[in-house]
Amino acid sequence: MTLAEVAVGIFRLLYLICVLILTAYAAGTVYILYSYVKHYGKQVPRPAVAKDEWPKVTVQLPLFNERYVARRIIDAVASLDYPRDRLHIQVLDDSIDDTSDLITPRINQLIAEGMRIDLIHRVNRKGYKAGALAEAMPLTDGEFLAIFDADFIPDTDFLKRTVPYFKLGDDIGVVQARWGHLNANDNVLTRAQALAIDGHFGVEQFARCNNDLIFSFNGTCGLWRRACIVDSGGWSADTLTEDFDLSYRAHMRGWRFFYVRDVMCPGELPAQMSSYKQQQTRWAKGSTQVMVKLVWDLLRSKLSLRKKIMGVLQLFQYAIQLVILTSLVLAPIMLVTGSLAGLPLAPLGVLSLAAPLLYVLGQQALKQDWRDRTIYFPMLMVLSSGMVVNNSRAAIEAFLHKPSEFLRTPKFRVANVRSTKTWQRSQYMTLVGKGIIWEILLAIYATVAVFIAGQFAPSFIPYFFLYSFGLSMVALWSLAERWIASHPPTPPSAPAVETVSSLGK
Repeated sequence: MTLAEVAVGIFRLLYLICVLILTAYAAGTVYILYSYVKHYGKQVPRPAVAKDEWPKVTVQLPLFNERYVARRIIDAVASLDYPRDRLHIQVLDDSIDDTSDLITPRINQLIAEGMRIDLIHRVNRKGYKAGALAEAMPLTDGEFLAIFDADFIPDTDFLKRTVPYFKLGDDIGVVQARWGHLNANDNVLTRAQALAIDGHFGVEQFARCNNDLIFSFNGTCGLWRRACIVDSGGWSADTLTEDFDLSYRAHMRGWRFFYVRDVMCPGELPAQMSSYKQQQTRWAKGSTQVMVKLVWDLLRSKLSLRKKIMGVLQLFQYAIQLVILTSLVLAPIMLVTGSLAGLPLAPLGVLSLAAPLLYVLGQQALKQDWRDRTIYFPMLMVLSSGMVVNNSRAAIEAFLHKPSEFLRTPKFRVANVRSTKTWQRSQYMTLVGKGIIWEILLAIYATVAVFIAGQFAPSFIPYFFLYSFGLSMVALWSLAERWIASHPPTPPSAPAVETVSSLGK
């Protein structure tokens, strides 16, 4: 056997492993769809709570450099319809810009009006968001703790529509509400993100909850039972996704989570490609860190085999990008060498239809005009394909235990303003990272693969073209933002965003 034949044999084996892993992952998505259809229309009545039975609730607002949105979220939680003697607000501010100066007068005003609200300003970011939450918990007596990121705006009845579900059982550790969108119509990037998030909250979280599967607290717009946090080991900062980490530890301790789909809390989607990539990097690296940290504990836990399998697949949700990237790189070689013969590609092709169907069902479940929104599904596919390099790099860093700072997603308060280009004049605007060169190189490689497929297997042309277009779009969009950063637009005659000092007047 020649060296070339050995190399082809190795490539074929690697490609087969990728196909089998992707098939198993796609089968997990099919099971989610089965669970969704099985429980479609299921509603759990909200338990009644007597006037004198409302428990003590602490609302925690972790902030870091949120000058555009900090005042808004403080005003929103201060307006919550909940007994004032049982509501405590903690503003956990780690900011190093002028955010603290901008919100302090409003907090003092609320204190003067009788609101129990504390500003906890740390002199360092030790533990980042997890550290802030952990340090604040001993300073409050709330039985339940609601967490809101700075860019979300809960309705006034949020607590009264979510807290009662803890009465379903003393083992309910988390009640999670659905994310909505303040700026879904800003551009094609935000529209694509909205479709993906709606699929997650409209179908996946609903299916996991109602079929008694592991699902995660989403970091915001939900409540924890204090006893659950303590029993599960508390907040930990050894991963970038402290919510995902604590959720799995809680499930393995026997706690149940409950998801309330009809309670929606809208938030801001990243309108800037670099901000979106930064967010995805944190989520991809953090979730992979949790997988490395907890997968063996999960497999050894007392949970059912069904929960373990679906839990492992959820832990793998971003690490799967590495498998996708590997298969993309190997595919042209497989075509040229004629090594695809006999490989089980048909099951993967069929099962892969589950993912787009999930997003369609997510729109059908949440939007009356869901048919009109299908026009943006191709954009979601392009965006997902274009993020394969960004997310794979993050997963690799997690496997290599490479430390990194918790980089928050910049918030620009772009909702309901005259100009959707507010971020272009923001001091929080992020710039493209070093990974762009790999996006460009892989885009070129995928483009070459299109021509290879045209000669050896035309059915692969759409597959390679999707990655060629997606990677090119993500790279060029990022480069365009770098150009904008060096050539900022002239501010409009009237401000596109309210100043923080004017909010609430």
